[in-house]
Parts: sequence; structure tokens; C-alpha cells
Amino acid sequence: MGIYPPSLERLIGQFSKLPGIGQKSATRVALHVLRCNRELAESLAESLLEVKKRIKFCSVCFNLTDDDPCPICRDEGRADGTLCVVEGPGDQLAIEESGIFRGRYHVLHGVLSPLDGIGPEDLKIGELLSRIDREGIKELIIATNPTTEGEATASFLFKLSSEKTGDLKITRIALGVPMGGDVKYMDSMTLKHALKSRVPISP
Repeated sequence: MGIYPPSLERLIGQFSKLPGIGQKSATRVALHVLRCNRELAESLAESLLEVKKRIKFCSVCFNLTDDDPCPICRDEGRADGTLCVVEGPGDQLAIEESGIFRGRYHVLHGVLSPLDGIGPEDLKIGELLSRIDREGIKELIIATNPTTEGEATASFLFKLSSEKTGDLKITRIALGVPMGGDVKYMDSMTLKHALKSRVPISP
């Protein structure tokens, strides 16, 4: 039997099911909700239900949206022939917030991981290949993460995409020493990518 009333124990249990939230953090959040006014609790409950009801995948890029197609896919100004492929919605958001990229995206919803039973059919790869032809894509930017699975996925996408006819340019985002990083603390894989991705110094 828990030290808290059953209803509070259930709330703590629900919060602890969320990623990155352990028992102590779940207890802290639950106690905060308990101490706050009723309006916050009702607003939180309504927001959770609304998200489950309204949020879906964009039928074009497979990013999260409450309006299909999503605003980026509907924006004709972004149909510049470039398509940036990312692993998940969080990666797309990070690139979008940088304000640098003005093309469109394609969200794979994962990476190839044979050990976890995740193959090409489990990702949005077939839909990606269809988009390349349908939208007249001129450059495919592969922006998977620099992990073993991310690199394997990038190589697989390169192989499939390079078999396409036409003048499709396939690029990979640069990987290497981060801004503010110290070379002597970098791992060998990071240094390898940094040296391979070196660029001329501009005046």
C-alpha cells in the first residue's frame, strides 16, 4: 500500500509512465498539480484529450499536425525542389527553428535497426521515394543523426535515391566538431566526420 491516497498514487503512476520521468519526478509533478487551482488541472486534462483527438500525421511529410496537409507542405513558397529527411518530428522542429532551411521535410519516424526488428517497411521510405518523383525534387538532404543506426539509414537512403533517374543531388548534413567544442575531447568518429566534411575558409 502506498503512502499517498489511492487517487494520488494513480496520478503518480500515470506520470511515471512518461519518458524521462522517474518515480520522484512523477511524485513532484503530481503534488504540484494537487496544490494548483482546479482550473489548471482541468486545462491540463482538456489539453491531453485535445492532443489525442486533433493531432495526426501530415499525409505528405508525416510530421505532426492538426491540419492536413501541414502548413509547411501547403506553403508554395517552400516548394523549391529541396527535401530534408529527418528521423522524427523533434529533428524537424530543431532545423525549422534555426531559420536556415526554407524547403520541405520528410519525417521517417525512426531509423533502420535490425536488432530491434525495424526494417525499411517500418519507416516512411516508400513514401519518400514517391515524393521525389511526384514533387520533382532536385536535392535530397539526409539529416539523420550521427549514430550507427542513423548512418546506416543515411547509406540506405543514398543507395535507393541514387538509383533514381534524373539529376537528383543527394547531400548529407555536415557532421563534426560542434561550436565551442574542444578537439582533444572529441571521439574518433566525430573527428573522422569533421576531417571528411572540411570546407575552405572564407575571407
